[in-house]
Amino acid sequence: MRYAEDNASALVITDVTSQVDDRFCMLRWRWPDGVQAVYIHKTSAEEASMGAGDIPPVGMKLYTREEYKSNNGYRDRLDEIGLVSYTIFARLAENGETLLVRQSDGANRVVVSAGKARIYYSIQQKKGLFGKQKTVHMAITAEVPVARDVLCYVKKRGGHPAGKEDGILFPFVQDFAPGRNVLPPIEIGKDDFVRIFFTDGPKYGLYYELVPE
Repeated sequence: MRYAEDNASALVITDVTSQVDDRFCMLRWRWPDGVQAVYIHKTSAEEASMGAGDIPPVGMKLYTREEYKSNNGYRDRLDEIGLVSYTIFARLAENGETLLVRQSDGANRVVVSAGKARIYYSIQQKKGLFGKQKTVHMAITAEVPVARDVLCYVKKRGGHPAGKEDGILFPFVQDFAPGRNVLPPIEIGKDDFVRIFFTDGPKYGLYYELVPE
């Protein structure tokens, strides 16, 4: 399988539309005359923005014109989170070889939102009667696996941190599995307060929603 030469550029996919409903995405597009099948590539929008090389990507799905007519489009389940990119390549055949039409105009690509996964967190503080320190118990409940570098906690003296720069930032040392993750307790000063934040709000806010319990 390889990309077709530029003389096949007239056989392009156009008018791609998408509709997301209940974790399913429906794609529709205009087929060029003479094209009986396409290959559909699905990936994260971040990976798609890096651009394609000279070799077609792996893991694509073959979809025929007859299947499209029967299903009134292409329906795909969204198990991902965040932004998902679909690229539709017109499929040609030449001397028994499969060729894909690469489109520099991007008209054969669409980006859809698969929604955000929720990350619930709880912070409980227990202070001794006469001690100068208090114990903090934190728990993270995730709907999907979450890497350790997505979250951090911040400690501030005299009040709750307003952001990750408002105090001393500490990284987490373990990834978070789906479900409830109870973290080892930590000791802080009696006048200190702790909150949990994204390490990069604009980046990870596309994929996750941080919710206090």
